[in-house]
Amino acid sequence: MHLPSPPLSFIPSPSVNGFHLGPLYVHFYGLMYVVGITLAVIITRRRWRAAGGDPALVGDVATWAVPAGIIGGRIYFDITTPGDIPHVWYGVFAVWSGGLGIWGGVAAGAAAGIWRVRRAGASAGLFGNAVAPALLVAQAIGRIGNYFNQELFGKPTTMPLGLEIAPHYRPLGYAAYRTFQPTFLYELVFDLLLAAALVWLGHHRQIRPWGLFALYVAGYSAFRIFEESLRIDSSEHFLGLRLNFFVACVMTVIGLAWFVTSQRRKASQATPDTGGAGSDADPGADSPIPTSASGQ
Repeated sequence: MHLPSPPLSFIPSPSVNGFHLGPLYVHFYGLMYVVGITLAVIITRRRWRAAGGDPALVGDVATWAVPAGIIGGRIYFDITTPGDIPHVWYGVFAVWSGGLGIWGGVAAGAAAGIWRVRRAGASAGLFGNAVAPALLVAQAIGRIGNYFNQELFGKPTTMPLGLEIAPHYRPLGYAAYRTFQPTFLYELVFDLLLAAALVWLGHHRQIRPWGLFALYVAGYSAFRIFEESLRIDSSEHFLGLRLNFFVACVMTVIGLAWFVTSQRRKASQATPDTGGAGSDADPGADSPIPTSASGQ
């Protein structure tokens, strides 16, 4: 069997996946998520303040939504990728080794976030518009962690900037190949571009509550359809295709339908609201997000 020669230029595999800090070993995967979450909180505070909301609410939401998102993401991963669970008693909990399903994380985090926002008397739809670009930035930073874990790569390739994968990380049947499609990098770039597009759209168009969040769901899921066609890491399959391919298709349709529905709702006449950004139970909750809110 003739195998293609490795490219002259490629992304080298990392020699380590963390560092020691005293007695602790800090995994780059976890560190990147901490950095991403921190940036998401900072960005959301700026956007939420611009929308007329109380920035302190963002910290409260993050306190509940981040743990819920991690738990939801891990549960989704364990269900859809059981072959990647470490074979130790704590394997189902070992998030530091990689393995957070984005859709499970977003669903659980969103549920917790909506609860806290509504409890504060603010508009969950407006908050969703404020947080959508920030979530994409967090996901982009998190993909750097995938690089250090040598995961989330695609089919073998000889193109420039192919990703070198160490032999013990290569999937069964691909041991003879050296470089692979850097799908983690594709997603990183796409996430940042989509985040910028959502900010631009919110600044230049009248987007009603939930509109930007719905486009986040649709846009990211649409990209995952492409990404799932490239990835070769372990996954459950259905009808010969990766399970997440079908999930991505369904979520793309849901996101688009959600956007259309949210933008067709008749705007009620806005009324003053002491919560600062409109309550979901308030007539002002359906008013378009102010143009100043998305320019941050």
